[in-house]
Amino acid sequence: MGHPVADESGKNDSDILSVPSGRIEVDVRPSVHKIGIPPRQKLTKEFSERFKETFFHDDPLRPFKDQPKSKKLVLGIRALFPVFDWGRYYSLNKLKGDVIAGLTIASLCIPQDIGYARLANLDPQYGLYSSFVPPLIYAIMGSSRDIAIGPVAVVSLLLGTLLQDEIDPKNKAEYLSLAFTATFFAGVTQAVLGFLRLGFLIDFLSHAAIVGFMGGAAITISLQQLKGFLGIAKFTKKTDIIHVMESVFKSVHHGWNWQTMLIGSAFLAFLLFTKYIGNRKKSLFWVPAIAPLISVILSTFFVYITRADKQGVQIVKKIEKRINPSSVHKIHFSGSEAMKGLRIGAVAGMIALTEAVAIGRTFAAMKDYQIDGNKEMVALGVMNVIGSMTSCYIATGSFSRSAVNYMAGCQTTISNIVMSLVVMLTLLVITPLFKYTPNAILASIIINAVIGLIDYDAAILIWKIDKLDFIACMGAFLGVVFYSVEIGLLISVVISFAKILLQVTRPRTAILGNLPRTTIYRNIDQYPEATKVPGVLVVRVDSAIYFSNSNYVRERILRWLEDEEEQIKSNDLPGIQYLIVELSPVTDIDTSGIHALEELFKSLQKREIQLVLANPGNTVMDKLILSKFTEMIGQDKIFLTVGEAVLTCAPKALEEA
Repeated sequence: MGHPVADESGKNDSDILSVPSGRIEVDVRPSVHKIGIPPRQKLTKEFSERFKETFFHDDPLRPFKDQPKSKKLVLGIRALFPVFDWGRYYSLNKLKGDVIAGLTIASLCIPQDIGYARLANLDPQYGLYSSFVPPLIYAIMGSSRDIAIGPVAVVSLLLGTLLQDEIDPKNKAEYLSLAFTATFFAGVTQAVLGFLRLGFLIDFLSHAAIVGFMGGAAITISLQQLKGFLGIAKFTKKTDIIHVMESVFKSVHHGWNWQTMLIGSAFLAFLLFTKYIGNRKKSLFWVPAIAPLISVILSTFFVYITRADKQGVQIVKKIEKRINPSSVHKIHFSGSEAMKGLRIGAVAGMIALTEAVAIGRTFAAMKDYQIDGNKEMVALGVMNVIGSMTSCYIATGSFSRSAVNYMAGCQTTISNIVMSLVVMLTLLVITPLFKYTPNAILASIIINAVIGLIDYDAAILIWKIDKLDFIACMGAFLGVVFYSVEIGLLISVVISFAKILLQVTRPRTAILGNLPRTTIYRNIDQYPEATKVPGVLVVRVDSAIYFSNSNYVRERILRWLEDEEEQIKSNDLPGIQYLIVELSPVTDIDTSGIHALEELFKSLQKREIQLVLANPGNTVMDKLILSKFTEMIGQDKIFLTVGEAVLTCAPKALEEA
């Protein structure tokens, strides 16, 4: 509106005067700008913009604008099936990298899948089934180039724990039916979240809570492997550390098998050594990747030639030699079993979704490309829905396999197809050879795999940065270790929400002071050189003002005022004449917040103190005008900056300061 351009100190070009001596002098009386009044928007436009920013902030329809119908159809197919997009530029050079990566992760996934199926209380072949069909679906619909799909330890344990609370795993037919039902509803949950663009819901599970949950799950999974590692026949169904250790020590004299312990210990040491080699030299990443398969082959051969199974060494026994049979008829689509499956599937599906999206984002950032979180959810959901109909249980992104996939030089999701084909050949040809595989080796492989889920460095960093986050982290960890996986998950969610509520209901406020020789006002605790202006109290509110915190904000400002007046009386200084509230951090305000400001204004009137507002944002200013609060305090009591407010209200006091 024709005002001079101001710098960040509040001065503008007209404040700088040239003098004959050639020096530059500065006039410390900057012009006062009028506070901007936002234009009124139509209700429909305001609602549509808010809706778009909430659910369609990435503007997914942008590529379709101004395109002919035929082009829109092609773009729609590419959006739903990314393979038709990147597939146009695929080359033999990329195929080489994908084949090597696919073969590498296949050697890792086969022994892991057999072990993870046991965590879910399922027969070994179901783990292999889940690394055959789901990766094929994801390769067509997924947008992450690096993620490796299949069963994972945490989801397998969670699914197995939730299922056995409903049905005894010994009742195989009903247990398997509920497992497929839960997988179906897990996929539906994931697909619906993606289709409705509700992916932001998974962000409510904080990073700290995930760190604690994963660490606790790693401990719990490792403890569960003591059954196979020690050769214990009778083992508790509980997952908490107390019941597990009680079960272990009760069987110490008659339940442990020394041959099993020897096999498990020897190969666990081998696996840990190969992991150490891989960590020391990244170019040898393939050593720990193929170590599990080598361990399975060697241990199986050893048990076969020595017939150690007749000496008490527990073995896998039979794995069906076939590819995925149909399981549509085993899924419950209605009734009480369907409701159980829905509840279990929704919980397990959300955890699987959180892990997959986190992995996808991590590797996308490393390779500098973007993934669409909502599209990922749809892809994972469709993958699990189809998987549930082909004898698979919940599959998701595996961090260990994805890391190997990345280091092996994968270029696209073709590596998942290569891995899937290897698993198919295994199911058709090799599965009879796993008959003599000892359970101890599977326990060693799982222990070796989940150790990496315990992130000590992240926990230490969380402690240093945010103590409330650390409480959420430890709450999740202790809940999983000492009670159960689902209770640990519940604790982590509750603490995360409690932290959000605490921050919303008790926002930070600060007293601001003037930085010498400037018109800048900053927190006096952060900037000790900042000085208070006599007769003026400047308070900043660092949050939106809603019904949940409006009374607290009003009471906190009044407490600041009372404390300041006590100090003034004790030092025999001039009383407070102006209370300036800095509103720049206040992004929004509701009717309760405006009512709190009105009450604050009336309280200050009784004390003969004037209320002044500084830099209200567009949304806040609009609501202050609509509520006629601006008329109550006067339009001349609203300023662009704190500096202008002080200069206008108390210029002499500023000069004295």
